[in-house]
Amino acid sequence: MAKQSIKQTFQRGKKMDELLKLIKNNAKETPENLAKLLGTTAADVKTRIAEYEKAGIIQGYQAVINEDKLAGAPVTAAIEVRLTAEREGGFNRIAERISRFPEVRSAFLMSGGYDLLLFVSGQTLNEVASFVSEKLSPLGGVVGTATHFMLKAYKKNDVLMRGSDENERPQISA
Repeated sequence: MAKQSIKQTFQRGKKMDELLKLIKNNAKETPENLAKLLGTTAADVKTRIAEYEKAGIIQGYQAVINEDKLAGAPVTAAIEVRLTAEREGGFNRIAERISRFPEVRSAFLMSGGYDLLLFVSGQTLNEVASFVSEKLSPLGGVVGTATHFMLKAYKKNDVLMRGSDENERPQISA
């Protein structure tokens, strides 16, 4: 049997392999511990991770930060953007241009009433509002926006945001 490439093995629609699931849940886990969990060697784990990185399957590693616990936490907004499709390339060129703004943390092509969903951060509500009114809305191809400010995170990137909240109501058990 011919050896398949990493890209062929993990095409869209195929089940994510166990190593990727483990790394997604804890990117700091050592290759030795991952190898024990998978019943393989640390060298095999390191090789597979390097192949995933080279193939562009693993794009980077990030910590999930509970920004509510930080002094001066940034303001985050979800912004729905309605676009006019270009004759050549549809939404790609304008979406890529919008994605380059430093305020934009994530950008997704969507179905439904809006075409793009952006997650944007700034130090204040005014900073995010200024981004929308001065940078995003005036762009050619942007037809309309709807901005939703995030008030509190309960779950982020599959991680429950835990911590004592003085204003939280106590649980009542029957």
